[in-house]
Amino acid sequence: MANKLEQYLEEIRGADGLKNAILCGISVRKRDQAAEFFLVTDKTYTSIEETRAREITQKYLPDGFTAYVRIVKRVPDEKIVREKILEYIRSTFPAAAAFLEEEHIHVEMLGSGANFYVDIASGEQSLFSSGKILDEVSRYLSSVYCGSFYGNVRLVEKTRDESVLDEFPEVEENEDAPVEIRRFPICDYEKIDGVDEPQKTAVYMADALNVDGTYSICGTVTYIEEIEYTKHNEKTGEDVKKTRFSITLTDETFSMRMTYFPKKATVDKVREIKTGDKIVVTGSNEEFKGSKSFKAAKINFGAPPEGFTPEARKGKPVPKAYHTVFPEEYVDYTQAGLFDNLNKPEDLKKGTFVVFDLETTGLNNNPAMGRMDKIIEIGAVKIVGGEMREKFSSFIACKERLSPEIIDLTGIHDEDLYGAPEVDKVLADFFKFADGAILVGHNVGFDYRFVHYYGEQNGYMFDHKQMDTLHLAQEVLRGLLPNYKLNSVADYYGFTFNHHRAFDDACVTAKVFIELVKAKGHL
Repeated sequence: MANKLEQYLEEIRGADGLKNAILCGISVRKRDQAAEFFLVTDKTYTSIEETRAREITQKYLPDGFTAYVRIVKRVPDEKIVREKILEYIRSTFPAAAAFLEEEHIHVEMLGSGANFYVDIASGEQSLFSSGKILDEVSRYLSSVYCGSFYGNVRLVEKTRDESVLDEFPEVEENEDAPVEIRRFPICDYEKIDGVDEPQKTAVYMADALNVDGTYSICGTVTYIEEIEYTKHNEKTGEDVKKTRFSITLTDETFSMRMTYFPKKATVDKVREIKTGDKIVVTGSNEEFKGSKSFKAAKINFGAPPEGFTPEARKGKPVPKAYHTVFPEEYVDYTQAGLFDNLNKPEDLKKGTFVVFDLETTGLNNNPAMGRMDKIIEIGAVKIVGGEMREKFSSFIACKERLSPEIIDLTGIHDEDLYGAPEVDKVLADFFKFADGAILVGHNVGFDYRFVHYYGEQNGYMFDHKQMDTLHLAQEVLRGLLPNYKLNSVADYYGFTFNHHRAFDDACVTAKVFIELVKAKGHL
């Protein structure tokens, strides 16, 4: 079929007035066996060329059919092309359109076709590159206008208007206030590993990675495993068998996983430690590739006080102003009227919800299981009065190189993160954005553990109530879907999106959340 079309257009374009012609459509009337071919040209054509085009068209029709040709001369200007580009992106890529205005699109007309450029801020480029949006726009323009179209992005500093600047005034805040380090007394101390002076206090594990120097943690062993390994002795040239222990410890505020290398004199005593025992581990924090972990040095028996109840940690207050990531108004161009359903449940209209999603360097969101993965992108939409009102989106700096798997999955590359703000700055603004709201996500617990961990490391105590659209979908759509993955639920409601990008996922999750609550009738 493609070859036939190419042959047809090659013959049609033999005429000077139709040398750039495109075929925009074919209408078939079975009643009188007629077919009309709709051609668009950007040249002035003659009646002779129109007759010739009809004769060529007739050759490509089955016997018994009559050919008709309708030719329209269509020569767009810069304004028309710019409007078409914005219209197409709004209808096909609403998440990207949320960051785009007509003034951000520039068109350079050519002899046949055009080059166009989209101005985007740092952090938005992947929205356009990973989803191949510009390629899709180029194909669309080539289907409605003659010639070739090529699109590219230009990184610019987008400025906010004065009203927005007034909304987010500069406020001096003590952002560098130290994180509170909580401690509790150690009881029932019993020496194992040669600490001359017993450790009298232990640091809460939730606060531990903020401590400088040597300190102790104390809690209950939830996992311990002895592992044999071989170490090469450079002096003797022999391989020597060694032992290490992998231990997970919890004190009810957090869990920490560590590796302990025993001395010959203490290895048998450490072997006696079992799950459920209470121990004291002394060590210090070490940093590797921008990530801190606890390095265990000594182990002894010890326990928290009887009836110990962890005290709540005082975190930093909600920032008075945004400093790094500034929320913007959210406008959904393709769903106009969809969310105007007056039958929305009252508790949806009365509540405030922040629907969010993260992209990360991996799946480990539990420090007890080893080094935490990093957040590299956050996207969120705020729902107020049952309407999607604000958007929040940012890349986050990452000192580690992204794995090929993460690049393939998300379309995010290392260069996208160059110059991005650090996680503490982004989470400070997100803490403000989410203030007073219920956090919503698809399998929300996974992303929430990242936000809770990195927020706590920087003094922002996320203790928000959460709602999970995965659980809602399982309840509302039971038996209607083969699975309840986000793309499956989105397909059910007819929502299209660029999966595995934070803002796109947050955007479609917000739409799904509204529909699920409407279907359920209440929260």
